[in-house]
Amino acid sequence: MSEGSPPRGLILAAPHSGSGKTIVTLGLLRALKRRGLGVAAAKAGPDYIDAAFLAAAAGSPCRTLDVWAMRRASLAAGANAAGAEIVLCEGTMGLFDGIGAAGQGSTAELARITRWPVVLVVDAAGMGASVAALVAGFARHRWELALAGLIFNRIGSAGHRDLLAAAVMAELPALKILGALPRDPGLALPSRHLGLIQAEEHASLEDILDRAAALIERHLDVAAVLALAQPTILAPAPATPLLAPLGQRIAVARDPAFAFAYESVLAGWRAAGAELCLFSPLGDEAPASDADAVYLPGGYPELHAQRLAANARFLGGVRAAAARGAVIYGECGGYMVLGQGLVDASGARHRMAALLPLEASFAERRLHLGYRAARLVASGPLGLAGQGFRGHEFHYATITQEGAGEALFTASDGAGAPLGSAGRIAGKVMGSFLHLIDRTE
Repeated sequence: MSEGSPPRGLILAAPHSGSGKTIVTLGLLRALKRRGLGVAAAKAGPDYIDAAFLAAAAGSPCRTLDVWAMRRASLAAGANAAGAEIVLCEGTMGLFDGIGAAGQGSTAELARITRWPVVLVVDAAGMGASVAALVAGFARHRWELALAGLIFNRIGSAGHRDLLAAAVMAELPALKILGALPRDPGLALPSRHLGLIQAEEHASLEDILDRAAALIERHLDVAAVLALAQPTILAPAPATPLLAPLGQRIAVARDPAFAFAYESVLAGWRAAGAELCLFSPLGDEAPASDADAVYLPGGYPELHAQRLAANARFLGGVRAAAARGAVIYGECGGYMVLGQGLVDASGARHRMAALLPLEASFAERRLHLGYRAARLVASGPLGLAGQGFRGHEFHYATITQEGAGEALFTASDGAGAPLGSAGRIAGKVMGSFLHLIDRTE
C-alpha cells in the first residue's frame, strides 16, 4: 500500500447470530497478521466483547462502526483506519438485522454506506442442497447489495462440502466460494449473560487464535479473500472526539469488571489532548489522586459485587475524587457502582460508593436491550443542555430505587419512542445505564 492511500475493506456477515462469523474473522485477522500485512479490525454495531477478541487477533484496537449511532464523519474516520492496508469488519447479528423490518443500523446498511464487499458465512451444519435457497435469498434480497463471496462453516466432510458448493454454483454461478471450514469443537468460545466470556479472561486465547488461523489457512483461499476487498467510498474526515473529554487527566477503570469502554471514545479523548491513566477497581486501586475526572465504564460488577464492596481503597478513592470536585461518570455497571447498593443474583446486598441515589438488583433479572437516543437535561461535564447522543442499553439489572435527584438525560429508543428520563447527576457525579457511542452534532 502506498503511503497515504486508504485501506481496503471487507465485511464478514452471516444469515443469523451464532453462524461462526466471529471465529472466521478472528482466524482471518491472525492469518493476515502472520503474513505481515497491516491489518485492522472493525466491528459493526454496538459491541464491546467481540471487539476485544478482534483487537487481540489483529494486535491493535478494534474500530467500532455503528451506522445508527455514529455521525458520518465518525464512520469515515474508523473505516479509513490510518496505517492499515486492509480492514476486516465483522458484522452484527444477521446481515439484514437492525431496527424494525427495514433493518436500520444493520450490517447491510453499513455495507451500503461504505461500499465494502460482503462475504457471507453460512453455518452449513445439517444442511444439504437447501443451502442454495438460503444463499440465493440473501444474494437477491436487496438489489443494491451484491454478495462478493461465500464461506461454508461447520461442514461434516469433503463430500458435504462438494454437495454444498454444487448446489450454490447451480443457482449462483458467479458467486465466489472462498472455502469450507470443518467443525472444530476446540474453537468454541464460552458465553455468559451479556455474550462471550471476555477476551482478557481466556488464558488460552492465543492458542485459540492460532488454531483459528491454521484452520483458515488450510481451508480458505486467503488470497481470493484479499482480492475481494475494496476501499470505502467514505472520504477520510478529520478525527474529532466522539464524546468531549471529561477532563485533562482522566482515570479510567479497566479490568474484567469494567471492560466495556469503546476504544474509539478513548482514542478521541487522547487525540483531544487528554491523558488517560488506567486503574483496577478489582485490584483495589484508587483512581489517580491528581485526576480531574474518573470514568467507570460498564462491565460485570454484579459478578464481583462482594469483592468491590470490600475494596476500601477503590471506593474511598472514588469518594475522595468526588469530594475534591473531580468529574465522575459511570455507564451501566459503572453507574451501579456509583449508587447506594447492588443486590447480586443470590439476593445479597453490597454497599457501593453511595454517590448517586440508585439501588440496582440482579435478584430478579430483566432484560433491557436496544439503541437509545439521549439529550442532556442540563448543562454539565458532558456538554450543554440539549446536547444529543446516541448509544445503547444492554443489561439485566432491575432498578429498585432511583431516588430524588436531577435526571441526566431524556431518552428514546431506536425507533423514537420516548422512554422518559435516564440516569442521575449530583454536582459533577453522574451516570446512567446508557452506553454512549457518539454525539449527534
